Amino acid sequence: MSTTRVNTNQQKSFIFTGWHMAGVMVLFFGTIISVNFYMAYNAITSWSGLVAQNTYVASQQFNGKAAEARALSATGVTGKLNVAGSDIRYEVFHLEDGPVAADSLTLQFKRPVGEHQDFELDLAPGTKGVFTATHELLPGQWIVDASAFRDGKRILHQAERIAVLRGQ
Repeated sequence: MSTTRVNTNQQKSFIFTGWHMAGVMVLFFGTIISVNFYMAYNAITSWSGLVAQNTYVASQQFNGKAAEARALSATGVTGKLNVAGSDIRYEVFHLEDGPVAADSLTLQFKRPVGEHQDFELDLAPGTKGVFTATHELLPGQWIVDASAFRDGKRILHQAERIAVLRGQ
């Protein structure tokens, strides 16, 4: 007697066809291409990427600028920026001796990204070591580069990053 086994389980089998592969390829490469276009768009519409006009000249000047920064830091002269609305106040002082007289003070306001809103502002001297100006600042991040001079020599060079909030 022979017994024959009959398979009663019917399985649906999935067949991976060329259309499935085409779909996988479109999704895979479509994602990569979309991300690349998005990143390229952000790169083009944001920061210019320009750090120095001439990198060779900048590299030649680096040691001199670093030495000047160390010498200015050793003097103990520092500054404090205060922005309240459109009123800008900058105090130049010595860490131990108090206010320091200066002939002029210039502030360069630079955006961390992009150059189209950058500007320079000469502040008017007030009392000893205090300089003021009125200028409307747009909200956002700013890098403020301060330079104070006395008798034609720089006595302060300081940079700081500030955040201007809406309605501040």
